[in-house]
Amino acid sequence: MRNGIDYLASVVDHLRHKGHQEHPPPPRALKYSVLQAAAEVLLKARLQREHWSLVFKEPGAASLKRFREGDFESCGADATVLRLRQIASVEISQRDQKALKDLARDRNALQHYGLTHNAAAIEARAGAVLDFLVRFLDKELLPHLDPGDRSATRSDMSYVAQEVRGITAFASQRMKRLVAEIKEEGVDERTVDCPFCHHVSMIVQAGFGGDCRFCGHRVTTEHLIDAYYYNPEGAFSTCPGCKEGTLGVEVQVLATKELQLFCFTCTYHETDPEWLPAQRLGAEQDESRP
Repeated sequence: MRNGIDYLASVVDHLRHKGHQEHPPPPRALKYSVLQAAAEVLLKARLQREHWSLVFKEPGAASLKRFREGDFESCGADATVLRLRQIASVEISQRDQKALKDLARDRNALQHYGLTHNAAAIEARAGAVLDFLVRFLDKELLPHLDPGDRSATRSDMSYVAQEVRGITAFASQRMKRLVAEIKEEGVDERTVDCPFCHHVSMIVQAGFGGDCRFCGHRVTTEHLIDAYYYNPEGAFSTCPGCKEGTLGVEVQVLATKELQLFCFTCTYHETDPEWLPAQRLGAEQDESRP
């Protein structure tokens, strides 16, 4: 667990370095692999506390000897979260689980394809995971340490928690301002969840593409559809308005609380309960509203 906390401190050092507000870190300053390593270490530390065999990819074939020697294949990120929820009864919201999945996807893309995001998108995505991990540590791990170990981690955790509050508070305040501006301009009905920073701040213009007010990504309609499909794992159907196969299913639109059918070509949108088995959770997914 100590390694996990060290990783967190390293991440916030990258995100909140001196002069950050005036000169944001370059896209590659934050290595997704560092944050992914922190998440894996901390989540599996909690899983191991439940039972050491649960960190094996195949618990039924677990061996205490191999566990002590570190000679085994551990479970993946999705399996770790599933076991924590179903076996250890750890509460991990869908939103937090999605942030972890997005992190793993970014890390893999960075390693294989050299993916880069701009500084604002990196901070937004990393901030969501950091916020979850700090809460996870406070609730699931730190209370179970002996007093000596808890004291040894206190300084680093205080630093990490303080910096994460700064990161998330900055994003929250900025989104409040942007939401007010977007509504004043009357474009909130075509402002959707940005697939790059995951704030509801991507303004879609029919036939042209999207422009995110939070992270600054400007993309064509084709690139926006590609990003939406592969990032939030979206699904598409044929739009009843323009007849293009670009009607997104379960799209977050700023103007409405319910998820929408939204066309990324012509911006047609509507709420259809038959298509929308799940609605947004007001307190959990409505953070971008003032």
